[in-house]
Amino acid sequence: MTQPDMPTPPWERPPRRRTPTRVPLTRERIVDAAYTVLDREGYDRLSMRQVAAELGVAVSALYVHVRDKDELLQLMYNRTFEGYEVPEPDPERWQEQVMDFARQARERLLSHRDMAKITMIHVPFTPELLPYVERLLAVFAAAGLPREVLAMSGDMLSTYINGFALEESLWQQRYRETHGSWHKLRDEVNGYFASLPPDRFPNLVRLADIMMDESNDYRFDLGVEIILRGLASYIGEPDPHEESTEGKAAEET
Repeated sequence: MTQPDMPTPPWERPPRRRTPTRVPLTRERIVDAAYTVLDREGYDRLSMRQVAAELGVAVSALYVHVRDKDELLQLMYNRTFEGYEVPEPDPERWQEQVMDFARQARERLLSHRDMAKITMIHVPFTPELLPYVERLLAVFAAAGLPREVLAMSGDMLSTYINGFALEESLWQQRYRETHGSWHKLRDEVNGYFASLPPDRFPNLVRLADIMMDESNDYRFDLGVEIILRGLASYIGEPDPHEESTEGKAAEET
């Protein structure tokens, strides 16, 4: 018989209820969750509410760290540049350096669903991203491009990279849903081109077997190479902008 003044034996005590450890909410965790939602739902369904649900918090908790959805998208865009390696300019290897940069950019854009859509609606002229723009322009400048061409080079390259990655991601989603495999879609498209009337579409018929035969890696590299060869053709040419400025200065004197 237990005495009233006796303490309860430890094996009869109820276990203590443990309070779950709360992980502090940070911008990094919010961006991580946003990527998870983006990969699962896609860009069009990405919302602050979805991100909050992924983290198990109220939507209002996000706004302590992120101003709005636009800022969240900018943070996601900024992260795609983290770890980018833009080498020191080498005039002898500038085309190889730009090709490496372009491949790295495409790989990062394809690492998350619809990431190319986010990059195409944000400009890289933020304090966090300007150093990357400056380094890439330095590579082009070392090649000896005229100022007028140099000013357009980075934008031209990024437009191609973003557009290619966006088209690639859209087609990957489409053929997964409707065709099941890239090879089946390629054969259907090539077969369609081959069946066209040759008197009306001689070039499409002649190229039918290779229009979509190469891999996306090959097509991407060839596109960058075409851009680089075009830029290289301007090396050594006088800058028309500088000439007009010098002429105007001479007239004024």
